[in-house]
Amino acid sequence: MNRKTTPFIGAVIAAALVLAGCGSGSGPDSGSAQGSGSGGSAAPAGSAAAFDPAATIEVGSLYEPQNLDNTGGGGQGTTEALNGNVYEGLFRLTDEGKVENLLAESHEVGSGGLTYTFTLRDGVKFHSGDPLTSADVKYSIEKVTAKESQSARKSSFAVVKSIETPDDGTVVVRLKEKSISFVYNLSYVWIVNDAAKDLAKSEDGTGPYRLGEWRRGSTLSLTPFDGYWGTAPTNKGVVFHYFTSATALNNALLTDAVDIVTSEQSPDALEQFKNNPNYKVNDGRSTTKLLLAFNDKVEPFDDKLVRKAVGSAIDDRKLLDSVWGGYGTPIGSMVPPTDPWYEDLTSVDPYDVELARKQLAEAGLPNGFDFTLDTPNYDPHPTAATFIKSELAKIGVNVTINVITADEWYTKVFKNRDFTATLQEHVNDRDVVWYGNPDFYWGYDNPEVTRLVDEAERSDTVEGQAELLKQANRLIAEDAASEWLYLYPQIVVASSSLSGYPVNGLNSQFHAYGIKKG
Repeated sequence: MNRKTTPFIGAVIAAALVLAGCGSGSGPDSGSAQGSGSGGSAAPAGSAAAFDPAATIEVGSLYEPQNLDNTGGGGQGTTEALNGNVYEGLFRLTDEGKVENLLAESHEVGSGGLTYTFTLRDGVKFHSGDPLTSADVKYSIEKVTAKESQSARKSSFAVVKSIETPDDGTVVVRLKEKSISFVYNLSYVWIVNDAAKDLAKSEDGTGPYRLGEWRRGSTLSLTPFDGYWGTAPTNKGVVFHYFTSATALNNALLTDAVDIVTSEQSPDALEQFKNNPNYKVNDGRSTTKLLLAFNDKVEPFDDKLVRKAVGSAIDDRKLLDSVWGGYGTPIGSMVPPTDPWYEDLTSVDPYDVELARKQLAEAGLPNGFDFTLDTPNYDPHPTAATFIKSELAKIGVNVTINVITADEWYTKVFKNRDFTATLQEHVNDRDVVWYGNPDFYWGYDNPEVTRLVDEAERSDTVEGQAELLKQANRLIAEDAASEWLYLYPQIVVASSSLSGYPVNGLNSQFHAYGIKKG
């Protein structure tokens, strides 16, 4: 089965456009490795002289793309395989959440924050051989905002008034109103060749790798692009191997069929790697939240007290421990600790079964109620759904679990809003702002939150933005807009012969160009 998240939904079921890149220097610093363990951004470099530049890196993953176009609902696998490896943006979002120049060599802001002028890097070519021009940048942004776009970042670019291309190396974007997040949002836009065709099945990016062969249900290979403008990869290529279960994935690592697992989903299996010198277990940072998302526009979840009661009845810590065995973090809102406006809000709706019963009674439902929980069919959703059903039975709430595929989830829940409650992962950082959009799939509509989110976006400083979003986040938590179950851990398990791989899980990106194999 295909694991997939909505990053909103890096995006991604509706395909969040997580973009890649590297600093303002000469492309991805493929030789660097900046520490390891919790909080690190890459595995230890090890002995740089010992690595084999002709080695192919075999990557094990549960996240196969639906298609290769991130504005067409490509899913988390599209981001993981192609982001930064095949496609790049004007800017790069680092594992630490910082925005750095990539295809944009520089930019200037004028007219009171309403005009952005971008100077493109010289000498950049697409994999087809075509040179990068301002027309490609214009096309790529407009692709995100197009009527048929399924990008979750689409609304972020509603502020764009016009895009001008005075010459091949310059792009001028004029905004309708100030947007302090505009450059950050551009880090989610993959720059594609405006002459490219059928990007759901092929690609034409500027990254260090080009697409090799995609065997659906099996593998996706990447090969180094000889015409790459930046630093060449430290390996001869990458093959993503796709599995439908964590057990099969771990067995592949144990039998050397793969060199690295991008995101460990079976914590019970970690002991066999921890105690084996042939492997290294890395506990990095994640921005992935598991949500019990209510449809706040339909009964009974249009009542805040009902939503709070459901949240009070679920022991999030017990669920986290049962699924992740000591890894991961309880989270009281949509904001992970790596966001600038993080505040620990786990105490706003504490686990309290008696309080849950009182809240239901106050809402006029002393005997509980019935509802259907639409649940994606990939781990850990079915396990979490069963746990939630058991917890809510204690307060008289009867849950019918409806297991659906990722494709069905996108159509039924995200697109048609045909649900009462659902489980889903949300990958991206800084995605609390979607609660300010009353048209988003969960239907949360609080005018004060919308005002705060809008005002934050028009802030003159990042400090002002952070303060306003902290206020909005607290209101969202107090309204129990969703039930935030936990923040995923990011566990990367790799062969000890590997170095230079990313260990954090920011927006599901997995930059492979710096991986070295001894």
